[in-house]
Amino acid sequence: MRLEEVMEIVAKVFEIVGVGIIVVGALHTMLGFFRRQVTTSSVYEEARRSFGRPLILGLEVLVAADIIQTITVDLSLESVATLGILVLVRVVLSFSLDIEVDGMPPWRRAQFEAAGNQSETGSGS
Repeated sequence: MRLEEVMEIVAKVFEIVGVGIIVVGALHTMLGFFRRQVTTSSVYEEARRSFGRPLILGLEVLVAADIIQTITVDLSLESVATLGILVLVRVVLSFSLDIEVDGMPPWRRAQFEAAGNQSETGSGS
């Protein structure tokens, strides 16, 4: 087996894993949603947050599959440009999902957590 064929299989495995993460996350979220059988907005928000994490992780694995596919199997100017556009779209989507799930941009979350750690250590003295 040639290296290109092996890398194509590896990329396909990454794609399957990425889609699997999204599907399992969706099923887990739906089961949790139906178990509660309550139609309040808090359950909806919890379901969105619960599904957001596996969706972000699945997108990141799919980006890895695209990178492997482009670099090792189909290295051409057109495929690199396509990869760039796909990665850009998925990064923007992941970023916006991350904000939706956490309710704040990642850099604000780090500041928020640092402020929380300072207040915990400062009030314990």
